[in-house]
Formats: sequence, C-alpha cells, structure tokens
Amino acid sequence: MRAALAVLLGGVVAALVAGGARSQPAMWTVHGGRGEVVLFGSVHLLPPGLSWRSPALDRVLARAGDIWFELPISQATDDAARRLIAREAPLPKGDTLWAHLAPAQAERVRRAAAEVGLDPDAFTALRPWMAEITLSLAEDARYGARATEGVEARLQADAPPTARRHALETVRLQVAILAGAPLPDQVASLDESAREVIEGGDLYDRTLRAWLVGDLAQVAHEDLDPLAAAAPVVYRRLIVDRNRRWAEILGRVARGTRGLTLVVVGAGHLIGPAGVPALLRAQGLAVDGP
Repeated sequence: MRAALAVLLGGVVAALVAGGARSQPAMWTVHGGRGEVVLFGSVHLLPPGLSWRSPALDRVLARAGDIWFELPISQATDDAARRLIAREAPLPKGDTLWAHLAPAQAERVRRAAAEVGLDPDAFTALRPWMAEITLSLAEDARYGARATEGVEARLQADAPPTARRHALETVRLQVAILAGAPLPDQVASLDESAREVIEGGDLYDRTLRAWLVGDLAQVAHEDLDPLAAAAPVVYRRLIVDRNRRWAEILGRVARGTRGLTLVVVGAGHLIGPAGVPALLRAQGLAVDGP
C-alpha cells in the first residue's frame, strides 16, 4: 500500500551507510512445543544501500520453513490495494477535507504538504486517513525511503524459495482498519502527522537509528507515544487491536510448528505491554528477547 519516490539520502541515514555502523534490530524467539517462532520488527520503507541485516537474522532466514508477513507480498496484493484505495480514499462529491478541519489544523496540513513538496490542493478530495498516508509517504521519501528497499521486500526476495509464505491480514482488512476509524479521530491523527512534519525535524532519521540498534524505548517514544496521545482510537485500531489478533494466530503457530518460523511485522507491533511478544508471554509461551 505504501510506495515512495527516491530522493537524496540525508542526515543520520547517510552517516550510517557510509560508516558501516553495526546493525542489530531487535528479535524475539518464541519457544513452542516442537519448534520456534522468531519475531522480527520491520521498517516498511528504507533507503537504498542501508546495512540493516544482522548475521542472526540471516541465519534465521536461511533456515525458516515458514515466513509470515502482515500482507501477502505479490503483484495481486498491490493491484488490490490500488483498487480499494481508489474506491475508499476520496470524499463524497461536494465534500472537502478542509471542511472537516479546524482553521489551525487546515493551516498545519497545508504547511506540512508544502514542506514535503506536495500541492496542498491535491489533498482537497481525500479522506483524512488517506491524506495522512500521502503526507507520511512524502515525508519518508525525503530520506530516500522506498517500499522496494523495505524489510519485507528484501526478505521476501532473499528467503529460500521453499519457505512457505503466509499473511496475517488482507488488503481489504487493512483498508477497513484505516477507513473505519471515526472521522474526528482520523482528523486528530492527520493533525499529529502534520505537526511531526513541521516540528519533528529529523524524525525519520531518529526512528531509523533507534531501530537499527534495537532501542525499543526510543522507537516507542518517536512513533507510538505521539499517536497514542493524539489519536487514541486510531492507535487502538492500528496497534492494540491488531496485536491481539496477531498474538492469537501466532500463539497457535508457535504451539503447532515443528521447525523454524520467521514472522516479520512492523517494529511498533512488538514493543511494550501491548506488543505481540508480551501478549504471547501472557499466553504462557516462553519468549526470549528484549
């Protein structure tokens, strides 16, 4: 669902690439009765040339008999996403995004759009959730972040062809989660993203640096805490509710697997008491990791 244009790599990201900094994103191992499930937190869009693969992850990838992603990674999935977004993203004819925003919110969104090189008028017909995605993608693009360089795309390409691929969700469900939030909560989330573009400085760099070294507290501080404070309903729908569904699925996988299974989901879903590892521990499963 997310794609970004490549631009010049900047700030901390460039320094990490050039300096060959050691990468050690966090991983967890869930021990089932007869096998193991390894959880790896991803960043969906990354700049080209970034060294983020650890030897430990590569060993797991080479041995995995099953790999779970949030969505199926295929052209059919991309096509389905485009069709759904084309249908669900526009507001009804005659309605505008600006009609749902307070004057200060509208000014922030317009300013943030201009900040990332977008025409603010292009947002007029979009529902708030789609305006937020558009804004966030353009912000990531300023750092060269691309879906084709993201964790899922690279691991999908490099995994053994014999590894069975699975998905925790469908495109239809993901779009429903985004589009189904009450309009005021969509607006609150959009407003927070606009604030981050205007006031956040090198937010993408800071988050990426924390992820690369496994600093989960910093990832939560940069990515999760602001959303939870500004738009708690959206946070619940995007993070908490999905974590609970995934933990139920993965608990069954862990108890039933005979070999090694790799699970790759957004890093924010694996952090804290509402994260998938904590929920699996609450099911009585042994989980090694942060």
